[in-house]
Formats: sequence, C-alpha cells, structure tokens
Amino acid sequence: MPDHNLLIILGATASGKTKLAVEVANALNGEIISADSRQVFRKMNIGTGKDLQEYHISGKTIPYHLIDILEPGERYHVDAFKNDFYQVFESLIKRNKLPVLCGGTGMYIHSLLQNQTYTAIPIDADLRMELDFLSKEELISRLQNYADHHIRHVDVSSRKRLIRAVEVAEYLKYNRLEEINRPGLKPLVFGLKNELDITRSKILKRLDDRLKAGMIAEVEQLLKTGISNEMLVFYGLEYKFISYYLSGQLSFDDLRLKLGTAICQYAKRQNTFFRKMEKDGVNIIWLNASRPIDQLKQEIIEKVYAE
Repeated sequence: MPDHNLLIILGATASGKTKLAVEVANALNGEIISADSRQVFRKMNIGTGKDLQEYHISGKTIPYHLIDILEPGERYHVDAFKNDFYQVFESLIKRNKLPVLCGGTGMYIHSLLQNQTYTAIPIDADLRMELDFLSKEELISRLQNYADHHIRHVDVSSRKRLIRAVEVAEYLKYNRLEEINRPGLKPLVFGLKNELDITRSKILKRLDDRLKAGMIAEVEQLLKTGISNEMLVFYGLEYKFISYYLSGQLSFDDLRLKLGTAICQYAKRQNTFFRKMEKDGVNIIWLNASRPIDQLKQEIIEKVYAE
C-alpha cells in the first residue's frame, strides 16, 4: 500500500466486517482498530457483538485496539475516539504495521476522513433544552445571528443537526478551538453491503444466537453492579430493550420481536449514513457481503496492490 497508510472496512451490523478485517489484517501484516462506539466498554461483550473469537486465525490472535478500554458507566464520544485512534495509528505506523480500521459507527469513521475539528466542542445541555422547543425554521433563523464562517457548511436537513450547529456556533462565539497537528491519513475504504432480506435474516439469527449465549444475563449483571436503566438505554438497543424486559415492560416474545425490528431499522440508518459519507466525498469501494470471505479478501488485496 505505497499510496495508502490506512485500510478501512465498514458496514452495517451483521455484515461480516470483523471477520473480513481479521482475514485482511492477517494477510497484510496489519492490526485492527475498532470503530465501534460500544465495544470500548468492558463486561459488555454479547450485547455489543465483540465476537472476540473472530480475532483468532491460523493459530494466532490478530491484535485489536479500542476494545475493552473503559468501564461500564463511563461515556465515550467522537472526540475521545479521534484522540485514541491517532495514538494507536501512530504506534502501528512506527512498527510498520498496517492499521485496519473496522466498524459500523459511521460518525467515528467520518470524523477522521473529514477531519471534523468541531467534534471537540462539548455538549451544552442547557442550550439544547432551550433549542428543543424551536422548529426547524426557527433554528435556521437563529443560525443567522452567528458569523458566516461558523455556519457556512451547516446541514439543515434535520433538527438534530441544526441544534448541534447552533451549539457549535454559540461556543465559537466566545471560545477558540485549539489546533491539533494530526498525521495525514491516506485511506483506502471498503464497504460491505447485503440485500435487505439477507441483512434482516442475518440480524434475526444473530439475535437468537446472542439471546441463547446469555445476553440477558449480561444485562442483569450490569444492573447488579449499579449501572442504571437510564445508562443502559444510552448503551444501545440490546441493553435498552433487555432492561425493559427485565423490568416487566416486555414479554420475552415482545423483546425478541421489537429488538429484532429495531436492529434492522438501525442497520438501515447505518447504510443511510454511509451514503451521506459518499455525498461528502468519501470514496467507498462496495463489496457484496454475501460472497465467500476468501473472495472478498482477495478482492481487497488486489485493490490494495493496484492502488
């Protein structure tokens, strides 16, 4: 990869990206950097889909990074991810290892490729409460009160993004962002995509497998250690719905049905975000995830050496 110093394999949940990333890392002297907003937490293995056994290949373990680095109850955000990523990235480059970034948290990946400095701007809870009562039109009008260079690239497609844009502009009105010199990234980006019916089938099968593997007991243990139901909701769909089940709000059949539906909807949102990345100029080489993994690996390797 003379012209690239980073390989990225992204895809929606249940697309098989981890297994493929491990195969590619094994073939190209690489190590995995996780781009998953939940796998950073210890003791949350089944619900976050760590599948750590997949890192074992050909009698060895492919090293992985940014997994199991925080305790449950802590919070993680995109700017912390960027800082952690660059620390690992520089370490791998110094050791002549190929960094293979793998995950489905599109916002994390996009923040690296777009070098979005505004991710360092903190959340202003009081301001968000105030803005939550405003319509899209009122939010757009409020943005006009700020300097043009702070709002020039605002995405006005949703209230959520408009609220964040006001939050950013308000912060920059009174503060300056510290410029951080980062190493340049020259990425080659691959995406795994399945047909909708295949994605749904894989998601539902994996959900059943994880329920059988003890995902409910995992959530019970988190509650016993003092993690609140409110925090479980923050940690994602599996923890949210299982906490409802454990509190008697859902039957087991309802849990399975509603959680399966929610995960399928989440996969759809992931793919929507990946399309947004492409509109923002990120070149994603899409691969058919239903093809045999050896063929996918070979296609990536051929692209790597052709670039």
